[in-house]
Amino acid sequence: MSDELLLTQLASERDHVLNAVKGLTEAEMSRTLVPSGWTVTRLLNHLAFDDEMFWISAVLGGDPEAISALHNGWASRPMTGAEAVRIYKHEIRRSNRILARVDLNEPPRWWPPASEFAAPPMLEGREVAFRVLSETSTHAGHLDVVRELIDGHQNLVVN
Repeated sequence: MSDELLLTQLASERDHVLNAVKGLTEAEMSRTLVPSGWTVTRLLNHLAFDDEMFWISAVLGGDPEAISALHNGWASRPMTGAEAVRIYKHEIRRSNRILARVDLNEPPRWWPPASEFAAPPMLEGREVAFRVLSETSTHAGHLDVVRELIDGHQNLVVN
């Protein structure tokens, strides 16, 4: 897969996430519908902070601001659904600036200490981009199911 195709697919999956939450009320964004207890707002925080900020801004880009702001997205401070959407869009824009200037053939510019993240470093930026694509796609599917439970909306219906 070419880098252009990879980044186009990532953009498409990000749009999928945003379309899945479009039009939901604050009550719907904060409603728990799955046994694990996550909400749409908390899932958006996870995508913003644990995927866009951690993997792209911090790991791939070595952005000191992102590195200093890292935290568990699932445990982010309480916020409204609208604020979570705004933050997710902000992190996507920051990620896009980094993706526009990095060479995905090169290794990531930063890796967390082993005491905090016990995974071996990725060897090239492309692995990071694939990781974010995989996470985003997976969670877009989760949001599709939750959206259907909320109001019956279906993203894609194949008969």
